[in-house]
Amino acid sequence: MGAGTSSHIYEGNAPRLMAPSWIFIGFFLLAPVIMMAVYSFLTKEFRGGVICEFSLAAYDQFFFDRGLFGDEPPSIEWTYIGIFWRSIWQAGLATFVCLLIGFPTAWFIATRDRQSRSIWLFLVTIPYWVNLLIRTVSMKFLIRDTGPLNEFLLQVGVISEPLGLINTNFAVQLGLFYSYLPFMVLPIYAAVERYDFALSEAAADLYSGAWTTLRLIILPVVKPGIIAGCILVFVPSLGAFLAPDLLGGAKTFMIGSLIEEQFKGNAGNWPFGAAASMILLTIVLCILLVYARNQNKREIR
Repeated sequence: MGAGTSSHIYEGNAPRLMAPSWIFIGFFLLAPVIMMAVYSFLTKEFRGGVICEFSLAAYDQFFFDRGLFGDEPPSIEWTYIGIFWRSIWQAGLATFVCLLIGFPTAWFIATRDRQSRSIWLFLVTIPYWVNLLIRTVSMKFLIRDTGPLNEFLLQVGVISEPLGLINTNFAVQLGLFYSYLPFMVLPIYAAVERYDFALSEAAADLYSGAWTTLRLIILPVVKPGIIAGCILVFVPSLGAFLAPDLLGGAKTFMIGSLIEEQFKGNAGNWPFGAAASMILLTIVLCILLVYARNQNKREIR
């Protein structure tokens, strides 16, 4: 059977062939988001859950403070905005640190021989063989006051008393970095692997310095991999709640923890949790739209 005949048969049955995929995507991906959007406009039920009455109270509670009894003039609710800002800062810093470590790591792997590359990629992905919760708890055990890290530093005399690493921003950053570093390494590795190293040799022949070659030749070529890696690290870091909960304290409360508290904690305010989720989703969508727009401009050029 020729290729043209196969293509004709596929086009005629395309809707039926795609139906299972669309049903799966619609039911398991779109339906939860739509349900969350609907919940954000409903009324809170006292013991958790929602009452089917339209209300903007969840969004109003997020952005405005009306006092303890709700009868004062509205003012900006900086508490939740501050949590959002802290989440963006923590996610951005984790992305930057992952980029600093991930780029040279990806470059190192991509410049090895083919057999060594497979081994290094295997080593990078090993942590993902274990559940994220177990990895985060293991990190907590490692850096606690009586953990192996402090015990080792005390034994070799580097420190005289345990480092207070747990329940700090550093601990949260360490957890995010450990969780999402492979998300930065793998896309950059894929971009570097396609890089034509003859360009660097040509630049060296023209007396270009290492920094100039990196800035004007290498980075523009591998830029799509860097951007993809930054998005893959920033987006899950923004909504992370395991690292802030297990490694951070009250001062490191992030938006993921806030949302979890509304559904599983004592707060029991489902509409507010849904509203916070929708605001977070909106931020992520804006980031992805900006990325897609830049990609389209680059392809047009």
